[in-house]
Amino acid sequence: MNINDDMRSITSLEAGPGLVLKLVWSDGTTANVDVGTMLDDKLLRVLRNPQLFAQVGIGDWGHSLIWPGEIEIGADSLWQESLSATDRPDTRQFLEWRMRHGLSLSKAADALGLSRRAVAYYSNGEKKVPKPILLACRGWEVEHAEAA
Repeated sequence: MNINDDMRSITSLEAGPGLVLKLVWSDGTTANVDVGTMLDDKLLRVLRNPQLFAQVGIGDWGHSLIWPGEIEIGADSLWQESLSATDRPDTRQFLEWRMRHGLSLSKAADALGLSRRAVAYYSNGEKKVPKPILLACRGWEVEHAEAA
């Protein structure tokens, strides 16, 4: 996501058993997100401590989760995990493609020959991303890899 997108934020959370967080998003999406893989990162391993993990809070404006010791995980990463947890892999793939290439809604629309509105629907998960669009994203990557 970038500044041109509607910013989804975390409105509430609960630390569950294990390394699971129940997240409620500003659009009403609720997801039980297992962050175990994220905590494999060297800087986040300390959160595997159950007492520290349970001290999670919501950062400013709901754009991150925070723990004591200035540990933070951004909402963008957590939203991607929420997409997987809510069985929306098409949206996750599409959003990851945009993020990987730094494409705004308008630039992604131009790249795929779509309207900006369609790209916004796909990016926000409001509409399922059709398989031909996901294939076009892969083709765009191949085309741009050869040009580099």
